Amino acid sequence: MHLYLPTTLFRRLSDDFNLPEAPAHSIRYLAGLRDEAIGQIVLSILSELTDETAAGRMYVEAASLALAARIIHKYCDSGSCAVAAPTSHQLDHIRLRRVLDYISAHAADEITLAGLAGVACLSTFHFARMFTLAMGVSPRRYVSRVRLENAMADIAAGRLPLAQIALNARFSSQASFARAFRRATGMTPGEYRRRLI
Repeated sequence: MHLYLPTTLFRRLSDDFNLPEAPAHSIRYLAGLRDEAIGQIVLSILSELTDETAAGRMYVEAASLALAARIIHKYCDSGSCAVAAPTSHQLDHIRLRRVLDYISAHAADEITLAGLAGVACLSTFHFARMFTLAMGVSPRRYVSRVRLENAMADIAAGRLPLAQIALNARFSSQASFARAFRRATGMTPGEYRRRLI
């Protein structure tokens, strides 16, 4: 049996588990290999491809990741797939800048954790952890902060009613916006607007 696994599977594992940049390139070539775990994973993938089920695609993707992990675990050149030491910059500057720019440009839109992880090209769990380490707050809290800052700028401009500013900041009501605004600034949006006049 010949197997083809795209390098993207190995890159996903590398990102999620802090492995070296290119673990796929440090796999030993072996012929005539008998590995029961690999055999079982491959047979389960083949079975799913033959008799597709509703969750088949999800299952095949998960099994493919398990297959890539098994290959890295058992057949990686000695030492080259060891977990890398954590760096002081948990989220590299380029990815972080890309995410921050995305948040800034889409603050009025729905922003999900999965969407931000996609912008950073990381798994959701890994992205959330690394973003929090880099910024000192969770992605959700950071997005809320940006939206409140934008709302403060809109209030200062004085062109929009407070209800519209609350909706632009993705709050469900003007009352919930006022509560969040007061927690962040110590005053209501109305008080903030009056101070600026």
